[in-house]
Amino acid sequence: MTKQAIYVELKARSGKEEEVAAFLTSAQALVAQEPGTVAWFAVRYDQSTFAIFDAFDDEADRQAHLNGKVAAALMARAEELLAEAPQLRTPEVLVDKLPG
Repeated sequence: MTKQAIYVELKARSGKEEEVAAFLTSAQALVAQEPGTVAWFAVRYDQSTFAIFDAFDDEADRQAHLNGKVAAALMARAEELLAEAPQLRTPEVLVDKLPG
């Protein structure tokens, strides 16, 4: 069962909304290379508000993701793409329902 998660809210800079969407779409290939990332979702709430939700079995897997390629790529482009710093939360998963 997953026990740890990450929730990151992202506000796109005006005029950069589609670039943020494209970045998140392309990030899926990097996440696919992370065996410890059990679930990963990139979502769009409205024109400029996006979020990432990931789930992990343990803290080590969560830390590996936070120190991984997606986080590095996002932070490298944050000033260019985002209106404000990403809002990162690290919740504990109470219960899950995953395939398999």
